[in-house]
Amino acid sequence: MPLTQNSAHIPRFRRENRKLAQRLHLRSASLLVSGSRVPGFSSAQVERRGSGAEDPPPRRMPEIRVTPLGAGQDVGRSCILVSIAGKNVMLDCGMHMGFNDDRRFPDFSYITQNGRLTDFLDCVIISHFHLDHCGALPYFSEMVGYDGPIYMTHPTQAICPILLEDYRKIAVDKKGEANFFTSQMIKDCMKKVVAVHLHQTVQVDDELEIKAYYAGHVLGAAMFQIKVGSESVVYTGDYNMTPDRHLGAAWIDKCRPNLLITESTYATTIRDSKRCRERDFLKKVHETVERGGKVLIPVFALGRAQELCILLETFWERMNLKVPIYFSTGLTEKANHYYKLFITWTNQKIRKTFVQRNMFEFKHIKAFDRAFADNPGPMVVFATPGMLHAGQSLQIFRKWAGNEKNMVIMPGYCVQGTVGHKILSGQRKLEMEGRQVLEVKMQVEYMSFSAHADAKGIMQLVGQAEPERVLLVHGEAKKMEFLRQKIEQEFRVSCYMPANGETVTLPTSPSIPVGISLGLLKREMAQGLLPEAKKPRLLHGTLIMKDSNFRLVSSEQALKELGLAEHQLRFTCRVHLQDARKEQETALRVYSHLKSTLKDHCVQHLPDGSVTVESILIQAAAHSEDPGTKVLLVSWTYQDEELGSFLTTLLKKGLPQAPS
Repeated sequence: MPLTQNSAHIPRFRRENRKLAQRLHLRSASLLVSGSRVPGFSSAQVERRGSGAEDPPPRRMPEIRVTPLGAGQDVGRSCILVSIAGKNVMLDCGMHMGFNDDRRFPDFSYITQNGRLTDFLDCVIISHFHLDHCGALPYFSEMVGYDGPIYMTHPTQAICPILLEDYRKIAVDKKGEANFFTSQMIKDCMKKVVAVHLHQTVQVDDELEIKAYYAGHVLGAAMFQIKVGSESVVYTGDYNMTPDRHLGAAWIDKCRPNLLITESTYATTIRDSKRCRERDFLKKVHETVERGGKVLIPVFALGRAQELCILLETFWERMNLKVPIYFSTGLTEKANHYYKLFITWTNQKIRKTFVQRNMFEFKHIKAFDRAFADNPGPMVVFATPGMLHAGQSLQIFRKWAGNEKNMVIMPGYCVQGTVGHKILSGQRKLEMEGRQVLEVKMQVEYMSFSAHADAKGIMQLVGQAEPERVLLVHGEAKKMEFLRQKIEQEFRVSCYMPANGETVTLPTSPSIPVGISLGLLKREMAQGLLPEAKKPRLLHGTLIMKDSNFRLVSSEQALKELGLAEHQLRFTCRVHLQDARKEQETALRVYSHLKSTLKDHCVQHLPDGSVTVESILIQAAAHSEDPGTKVLLVSWTYQDEELGSFLTTLLKKGLPQAPS
């Protein structure tokens, strides 16, 4: 015998007609469970059922657990461990640029004590190619021992090994560091990579799926949605909500995840207009070279380098300047190759003009030779890396730091421990390698051309995604606390900011995917215009569960499919009314009153004297003891419970006086 339960609450569902389905809010339904009874039934257990011979053991209430292994109340070494519906995913695997010892890598012992990482982790996702997000990947896969899939976009897959090899050369070949990954380890690590396209839903296994969204920031950067059944987490990585000269703005649809994990690098910063920043940058560069000084601009190989090169190239052309501009060897060659290869990732202007004019073939910007650093006279040099922690930018800085005519412009964020962070904090005497003290006399300027979202952009993304909860990573604790309060006040959702090694456990509401019959949707559409996207709308139907699948259909279709006879349950309320007239006259007065009051409802007076409003039936009867009193019997089905309650209250107030 099938089970029947009224007023089941089904908060989420799936349907091919998604635009309409998103606008319908299931509030009440009949639940018909076809087949044998399932002991201890819960929605979570139904979602976890597979096609294997054995059912999984009963599960606790669903929850999401998040543990930052890096970037928890810190910038750098991004590595977030997420457990969702029994699946374990690592988000990014970066290194910290401020350390040269074991602290540069995340502490992977938090993941599992037995060392079998591949058994525990279902996959690793890399958001983009910056080393603070991918720098520990070869160490993790080849030295710690992870052998599972690694997901990233195609541009990230192409550029990541080049940056890893460049950093390895600096760390091992130049600094002589031990316990570091080799070139072969980088190659072996990249063999585990599975490249994904934007907006492509990738099935990691039967239950876990991921989807990439455009993040701006750098070429190939992506935000990822991780989904298991109806539970989902969105991880932003680094993103930029403002389009620039070569990349577009980050975008994500209104996916309403259970949790949004967002970066918060500029949690308290609201940038001034881009045009003002560009004007100030050009003014400072021009003034410095006019007085014979040299300008050093530390950048990473791809990203801000191209943005600022395009800006200076345009300015030099317009002003007809002859001062040389140089870039690190290979910088433009790499940019040209990868921007041409992945042209679809750039903004609309670049895509339109790329065939006629390559924006990255510069007339005024030439390749830099290290001997040029000692040349007299003014010059502008773009050199890598961007935080002055190693490489050519640090070498040039050491040569030019003692001349007050010169200037270093830091266009992006610098993590604590790097030379870039120290000079931006006002430190003017630096202890370098070999205990040498470097006195900084050159001018130090910070001009934010960072491709990270500012506070306004972060709030914009939260409003766009509409998550149930928010978790902040990749930021400084004090600034994160300010943003956390702002998010909770404005969006009325809980916001968290765990430190490294701290686990946040978030319970999630059980929800069931439900298919809706086309006939039921057509009937809903026929009742009037489509509702507003944010306005809930009731949809009445019968919910059928069969073979662990749920469908919402009309009651007529459900009865037909299950071979059941229709039985109707009605609720009845007795209303006493002072009226000495005959029952038929009382019913007519009730009809007139309701007809004038309920303009938007179908009110009918039937031949037998009864009155109907939708499914509500009103009958007038004589009182057994008092001839001057009539009894109104008001009955309704559960679909019209609210209207029935309203009519009962209305009739209890009495009828208007009849004209004499």
